[in-house]
Amino acid sequence: MRFILQISLCFLLVFQVTLAEAKEKLLDIQEVTSESGITAWLVEDRTLPIISLKFSFIGAGSALDPEDKQGLARLVSNTIDEGAGNYDSQNFQKTLGDNNISLGFSSGRDSFGGSLMTLSKHKTLAFDLLRLALNEPRFDAEPMERMRAANLTRVRSALSDPNWKAARLLNDIAFAGHPYAMNSGGTLTSLQNITVEDLKNFTKTKLARNSLRIGVTGDITAENLKTVLDQIFGALPEKVTLPAVKDLDVQNGGEIVLYEQDIPQTIIQIMQPGIGRKHPDYYTGMIMNFILGGSGFGSRLTEEIREKRGLTYGIHSSFYDMEHLQALSVSTSTKNESVGEMLGLIDQEWRKMKDAPVTADELKDAKSYLIGSLPLSLSSTGKISGILLSLQLDDLPLDYLDSRAGKINAVSAKDIQTFTKELLTPDKLTIIMVGKPEGVTPTKIVDTLPNVE
Repeated sequence: MRFILQISLCFLLVFQVTLAEAKEKLLDIQEVTSESGITAWLVEDRTLPIISLKFSFIGAGSALDPEDKQGLARLVSNTIDEGAGNYDSQNFQKTLGDNNISLGFSSGRDSFGGSLMTLSKHKTLAFDLLRLALNEPRFDAEPMERMRAANLTRVRSALSDPNWKAARLLNDIAFAGHPYAMNSGGTLTSLQNITVEDLKNFTKTKLARNSLRIGVTGDITAENLKTVLDQIFGALPEKVTLPAVKDLDVQNGGEIVLYEQDIPQTIIQIMQPGIGRKHPDYYTGMIMNFILGGSGFGSRLTEEIREKRGLTYGIHSSFYDMEHLQALSVSTSTKNESVGEMLGLIDQEWRKMKDAPVTADELKDAKSYLIGSLPLSLSSTGKISGILLSLQLDDLPLDYLDSRAGKINAVSAKDIQTFTKELLTPDKLTIIMVGKPEGVTPTKIVDTLPNVE
């Protein structure tokens, strides 16, 4: 693994040479389709003996967890590589480690996926281990109970973290009545309800080729990849029909919800409706958020609240883009006696962004950073394969990376002001607080955190 990390860091230098040689494209992305119809996006690079493969099954995330078995998708992701085929848990993990193969799985609310990184000389073994994990997971009792115990410990530990409590409460209040409100990591009760049969049923009924998206980068040819795709994924069901999940708007706008804790600082989470990647004003929103609070130092929120007044160590805004909900959120904290002032300043900046155009310097700096930072996200094989996957999950075209700068540059200050007048709703923010805030009157006080016990 140390060797993989070392040569991955070297990839940035190699990538700069690649860019100079291929001026017409930021990345030479190929769409590869196997004989059985499995498609992947590939960036070939033979300069380093590394292959990175990332994949995702759309719609197979924790939003489909039964309410009494919250954490099911997470537990599957923890245990699916703890033994497969003829390998028990110990032998499977030892084989990975002995051959410098990195294999892992993860679950989100909207999808279930994984990643594989291997040295080229071990690719045959690495691909076969991934195939086994997806098609023949064992879910033996020992690793199952070990991972269940680890997740229960994680939940209990999180109960002492006020930031986790604020995030948990935000999910319940802002996503009320929707599967997104559930605890994707599981509750102390629901994790106990999950059986081995639940894990097996998940892989049999949620993972299929029709929802599969794949990004690959490194020392592999398109022709070789065609064969590999069928070897790894070809035995999966061609199609499964997943339960529908309804779309959602941010709930409880205008509410100020408090979970009282005797701590010196109050944690604050704020959310309002936002936009997603498919919105026609996405680039306008990207620049607006960068100026408002997305850039950290230099953003309006940081400048007014941290730099000028010292009320917080950090404040950050971001778009929250999920398959069934799009939102704009702010995360911060401040000493209890400053909460009223903090919320007043956030409201002030919300209204300033809504009512007045951004300055020419703000617009120029935002565009310069957003365009110039893209190559930094392409500095390793793993990052590139991740971007190839994310482009597909967002239904973007092969040439997106090359057209992105032009679309950012096309945004004007007038576009941003028109956009913010429609988007920003300072009077309808959903505000969550954990602590003992002063200078603000909550509209609701919560005594018990939902979806924990």
